[in-house]
Amino acid sequence: MLELRHLKTLLALYECGSLVAAAERLHVTQSALSHQIKDLEDKISGSLFVRKSRPLRLTTAGYKLLHLAQEVVPQVKAVERELGRLATGETGRLHIAIECHSCYQWLMPTLNQYRQHWPDVELDLASGFNFAPLPALCRADLDLVVTADPEPLDGISYIPLFRYESLLALPKEHPLTKKRFIEPQDLASETLIIYPVEQGRLDIFKQFLDLAGVEPKAIRTSELTLMMIQLIASGRGVCALPNWALTEYLEKAYITAKPLGKEGVWSTLYFAARDDQLNAPYMQDFILTAKDTCVETLQGITLLK
Repeated sequence: MLELRHLKTLLALYECGSLVAAAERLHVTQSALSHQIKDLEDKISGSLFVRKSRPLRLTTAGYKLLHLAQEVVPQVKAVERELGRLATGETGRLHIAIECHSCYQWLMPTLNQYRQHWPDVELDLASGFNFAPLPALCRADLDLVVTADPEPLDGISYIPLFRYESLLALPKEHPLTKKRFIEPQDLASETLIIYPVEQGRLDIFKQFLDLAGVEPKAIRTSELTLMMIQLIASGRGVCALPNWALTEYLEKAYITAKPLGKEGVWSTLYFAARDDQLNAPYMQDFILTAKDTCVETLQGITLLK
């Protein structure tokens, strides 16, 4: 079987042009190098060089192995360098999926700041609504998932990011604005605007309507938070959104908002990561950067440690 040392030897001989210079580059004796050449020729049952040629001339078999060495040896060296940087936490891969349409509000400034500190980390971003991101995380297709629905999975840890309250966004002149808080039956006559995901994954259903056995009069979907706000302001329905996602629109008086129930509907947002990656420096710094960004940019959240 060919070994990497054989390819390195052949490449050094070709580039250096002599046995003496090649031995010096490889930090071996001329005798040891000669034995490696003889060993390789025994393996291929043929000669690598035209004997007594000056400078060294390769045979057809020698050229075939040289082309292989020129392709493989640089790749191996590049991977060795990359592994060394991985071992010291200087580089890595961070493929992220998001199970939260509103999260782009804080995620994008987080990514912009993170890239400045970790330019060699391979970043990628995907929506987690068109596939199952947690199983993909277990398979190592992903490295980090932003989720409000943690599932107990072997080898997966959940790092709490922050707690937030869901509020019901209403048109400014809506009759429900006169109430101190919203009750489930209030929505039985309303068009509820939601993101296009399974209802069981939405807090408005699993923590509020389903518990009371209430269904809205109608459901309308929208992928964009801004579109939802426009529909609400136009009196086309109501919508439950995180308090921090509504701050800008409440300040501009486009809409109004009320708590869901007397105690409110609260949820926790988590980072999910594999245990074998969790303590990597680039992973820890991303989590810390995200927490700092959330504190700076979001109102109404409770940061968790």
